This record gives sequence, structure tokens and C-alpha cells, in this order.
Amino acid sequence: MTDRAWFDAAKGDIPQWAASMPKDADGTTIDWDWVRSLDLAHGVGTIPESTPQSIHDALKADYATRERLESIIAQCNSAFMTDFDRFIGSYRLPRALAYANRRLNDNINTLLHLGEQQHLWVVSRERRGRTTVAVLRPYSGSRPSNDDQGMLNLSGETGDASAGNTAAENSDVKFPTTVALDDIQDRTAAILDARAERRKAQRFQKRAGDAAMARANLSGATSPGGAAASGNATGHHPKPDWRDAYLPGRDVDAVMGIDIETTGIDPARDYIIDVGFEFMNMASPRPAGEPETYAYEQGYYAAGDAYGQSRLAFGVPPENAALGNALIAKLTGIDVRGRSSEAGYRLFDEWPQAQAGLLARLTQQPYVAHNATFEHSWFMLNVAGYAESYRAGRITIIDTLPMSRQWDPGAVPTNEHPYGDNTLDAYAKRQGALDSAHNERHLGLEDSHIMLVAMKHHLAALKAQRKGPWGSTGRAGVGGKSCGRKR
Repeated sequence: MTDRAWFDAAKGDIPQWAASMPKDADGTTIDWDWVRSLDLAHGVGTIPESTPQSIHDALKADYATRERLESIIAQCNSAFMTDFDRFIGSYRLPRALAYANRRLNDNINTLLHLGEQQHLWVVSRERRGRTTVAVLRPYSGSRPSNDDQGMLNLSGETGDASAGNTAAENSDVKFPTTVALDDIQDRTAAILDARAERRKAQRFQKRAGDAAMARANLSGATSPGGAAASGNATGHHPKPDWRDAYLPGRDVDAVMGIDIETTGIDPARDYIIDVGFEFMNMASPRPAGEPETYAYEQGYYAAGDAYGQSRLAFGVPPENAALGNALIAKLTGIDVRGRSSEAGYRLFDEWPQAQAGLLARLTQQPYVAHNATFEHSWFMLNVAGYAESYRAGRITIIDTLPMSRQWDPGAVPTNEHPYGDNTLDAYAKRQGALDSAHNERHLGLEDSHIMLVAMKHHLAALKAQRKGPWGSTGRAGVGGKSCGRKR
């Protein structure tokens, strides 16, 4: 199968998805014929003429397409994981939709930048609710001439009106200085907020129904709050949390720690650019014959019991590289302007061999991540075969975030951190994996290393104290989160 042939195979799965998932995450009936019509491999964005109205119309069309795609993608995980009859055989259609959506998002950002260049608007990135959105405001840095009210001279020859307009400084065409902005505002925050409210209402209805059932059969007389979580030395008793499913068991041993760096936080919009992983045994000796040392970027890191270290670098499309990403460059030191596919970097979502190699490692033993739902969500939409393997129970995930939250006495609630400071940086420092003079590096391999060292130190302390997995609420076995298995 060629690199692009899998898109056709993905579209071949549409009848399975249509039968199992008639509506998207917002309750709208999905037009599967529209999905079938999309050119997922070569792009679903709109390339406009370089005129203000064309740029406006293209942005409006791309926003509408992105909203439709993302509402479908958002529902796919639930539909796939609750397909107990296994009618949907593959997760490649959501991966193909996410692939197209990433390029569409690049096109949207390019249009936003083009509009700024042509002084059609000013873009600010603002946190609203659950996400950060692009907010467009009128450009106010130029004033039209007397004879050209409402017109912006893009020739670069007269007045201050065209100053700084690098996109069209050699043109003698006059464009309107303003375009309508109300219909091209990013609606992502409002969509996510409305979706969250619907889920909240559904949970409320379910709890009300469960309570009514409990009153009817008197089952509420026993354990109304469920199993109690084990407290810590400070007297703080964290409430049970859905993340507790990712806690390790008392028999956990060989694991693979993994951390990824990305161009953003949305696996349907952004790209994986750095993957680091290594192995460590939590109980048994380090395997004989493995190299004794490994050179991390931080010279003060010692390999210790870690082995099998690997660092993988990936690229971004030229459109993404051209815009740069100052936030990620500051956080990780990775400048995507030098990571273009044209510079020889392979894109992870276009590299089947890299995906297959990573999947093979993820299924060999439990994998560990800090806030593992992040890695899991990216693997679902980027790694061929991951969703299928996870649903079949071939993947087990352990998360050090709930270890910190539930079992670390230092993770006490404060006004700044109502659930305790459970960042990887704070957890690693409390567990002696990172000294106070240094901070989390935000590179995949280095972060994987301090996470595993912290986990091993923490488990040893918990075992000595008969707490955590060895406490009254701990469990035998490897623990962690997996699907499709009977324990």
C-alpha cells in the first residue's frame, strides 16, 4: 500500500462508521456523503485569491469545515470504544480526518497571518474557557485618503496607509480597508463550552437516576461514596478520581516511560515533533548486557537503572514551519522553522514505519507517562493500529500524575494548587529525581527519565511504608489502565 493509499482505505470504512455513529459530538446528524467527498490526502482548505473579500470568504469556509470535521473526530473515540460488537474494524478514518484537519488548521493560520499582513484585522490569541482562540479585531493603524474613503492603497507608493504591508507592497491594486469580522471569529471556545454543559447535564441525569434506583432498593445504605482513597502523612485524603484507574499495582516491574513534545495541545490540529522513551525495571535488576551509560542533554542526569533510551525528532509541513511557533520554541528549544519537511524532517503522521516501531514498543510492556491521557489522545489520532490495540487490551497505561496526587504527602492542596502541585517538575523534585536548582527540560527523553526515576523512588518508599499499592486500597498485579481484559 502506497503512502497515500490508506486514505482510500479509510474512506472505505465509512459505512461501518455511518451505521454506528449517526451523530457527531454536538448532536448533529453527520453527512457521511460530505465526508466521502473530502480530499483527505491533498487538503480540504480553501486557497483564495489575494483580495480582502476572498481571504475573508476562505477563512469563513475553512472555519466551517474545521467545525464539522472536529465535531466528527470528537465523537469517534466514544463510538469506537463502545462498539462492543466490534462492527467498526479500524480507527484509520478518524486518523485520516485528523490528518486533514491539521493541514486545514495550518491553512487557517496562514489566512489569519495573510489578513494581518494586508491590514484587514489584528489577531490576538486569548484564553477563553477551555481553550485558546484567535480573536480578530479591526486594524486601526491606517487611515484612508480623502478620495479613497474605505480603500487601502497597496502600491506602497503613497501615504502611510500602506506602511508595513509587506504582502502586497508591489501591487497597484486598491482594496477595502475593512472586511466583516463578526462571521469569521473562532467559535471553538463556545463549541467546547456547550459540549461540556451537555455532558454535565447528562452526568447529572445519570446520578439522579442512580440515586433514585438506590433509594428504591436500599443499596444506598452501603458505601454511598465508593471505596475510600488512602490518605497520606499530612492527613490529606484525596477523593477518588477517574485517573486512579491508571495507578500501578504492587507487582509492576518492567515499564517503558514515554513523553512527547508537540506544536500545541490538540492532536487534531497540531503535530508531534519530539518523542523520547526509555525502559526501567521497578523491581527486578537492570538487564545484563545493556550499555551502562547514556548521555542525556543534561549532564547532571545519570542513566542509573534506565536502559534502551531513544530520542526521535519529527517535522512539520512547510506552511506550519513558515509561521513559526514562539511558545514551543521557548518551552522546548525546538524551533519549527527549522523542522520543515522541505528541510528533510519526516512528519510523524506520514511515517508508517515510525508509527509501527513505536506501537511495537507500546505493546511490549506497560507504558508510563505523566498525565498519560495526553499521550494516549495523540497516539489514538497519530499511530496506526494504536486504537485497535488499546481496545483489544494489548496496551496497558500507567500514569505518574495520580501517583503524585493520591500517594505523595507533598502534594497538599493550596490556594494556588487546589489539588496539590502535581506537575512532573514538582513530583520529580519531591521524589529526588530532580534537584531544586534545575527544572523540567520539556524534551521527551529527559522528561521520561526523571519521571521513571521518580516513580521508582516513590514505589520503593511506598512499599517500605506499606502504602500505595501495598496499602489497603492497593491492588495486585501490574495495575494501570487497559481495556478488553478480565482481571
